[in-house]
Amino acid sequence: MISRAGNAQHLKAGFDAKEYMEMLSVFEKHFDTAKLSDIVLPPVDYTRIYRSPVVALKNRWELWLRKDSVAVICLRGTTADPVSWQENFYAAMVPASGTLQLNDSTIFNYQLASRADATVHTGWLTGIGYLSPTILEKVKEWHAKGVREFIIMGHSQGGALAFLLRSHLHYLMKKKELPENLIFKTYCSAAPKPGNLFYAYDFEHITSNGWGFTVLNASDWVPETPFTVQTLDDFNATNPFIVAPYVLKKLPLLPRIVLKSKYNKINRSTRKAQKHLRKNLGDLMYTQIRKAQPQLRKPAFVKGMNYMRAGTPIILMPDSAYQMKYPDNDPAQIFRHHLMEPYYILAQKYLQSSGQYNTWHPSQ
Repeated sequence: MISRAGNAQHLKAGFDAKEYMEMLSVFEKHFDTAKLSDIVLPPVDYTRIYRSPVVALKNRWELWLRKDSVAVICLRGTTADPVSWQENFYAAMVPASGTLQLNDSTIFNYQLASRADATVHTGWLTGIGYLSPTILEKVKEWHAKGVREFIIMGHSQGGALAFLLRSHLHYLMKKKELPENLIFKTYCSAAPKPGNLFYAYDFEHITSNGWGFTVLNASDWVPETPFTVQTLDDFNATNPFIVAPYVLKKLPLLPRIVLKSKYNKINRSTRKAQKHLRKNLGDLMYTQIRKAQPQLRKPAFVKGMNYMRAGTPIILMPDSAYQMKYPDNDPAQIFRHHLMEPYYILAQKYLQSSGQYNTWHPSQ
């Protein structure tokens, strides 16, 4: 059994730059080749206790244990395998609650938000569907051994998966399918946008007061993805756009004709762009993924493509020294600002400038 002297809680609310840098060190150990960077230090107080099998879309996760019995669920990012990239581009949206048919015998039942209008990225949801059995198994196993506190960490695609996993675990706890005394802290590093605005609201609500962060290098393009289109349907139900056609009818003839034309043009153009993205990032990407996973069923995509950033943002702002080390003058280096080394360097600067480890707290 894990020793829990005094049942003390070790994880604290708030962004801890040192803890985040340790998470980058843990994440780097997904790579089995020689050390990728001399700057990212190896994890000192962490021991890997489990590595999952590689699942259908080339996702994998690891379980690490810190010396104080805090466990880390570390989710791997995109690999060089084409199907791993297809997971990223499989970006049509589905409801944040529902089912996915992963193969002929496996249905993934999920809830990631309380609102019916919350939607998420299909590819990353599918990845969580394949990963979740071993994650739940290990969380329950180590909870039985006395572990109550978990950090969820992912970088890049792993960061996108971290959003959805945290939501999935929250609602399993609410349904009492997981112990209710679990504590989760989440670092979504260099992560793209995981879902629509209403999913983002939900994630930020369940991780409020310093328990869920999206950490972004301001020079990194990946957090700006996926492509997004906002239509007149992507607002809360009570909004002026619903009644606009009725209001326009009350105007004099000439203003009514002009404004109705503008309204219809905006409505048509955004819906057309939305439909185009849904076709190419949903229907067509599914046909590609199905070549590798022939038993995967296509879900019913929603119309929306209104992606939003989620989580409390921690912005790592490049300075002149960073820009000299990582200049923008080589278009071939498209991932220059996305890798762990620049994130680690900027986190060091963030830590040094703050003068303390816990650099953000809800009371501030």
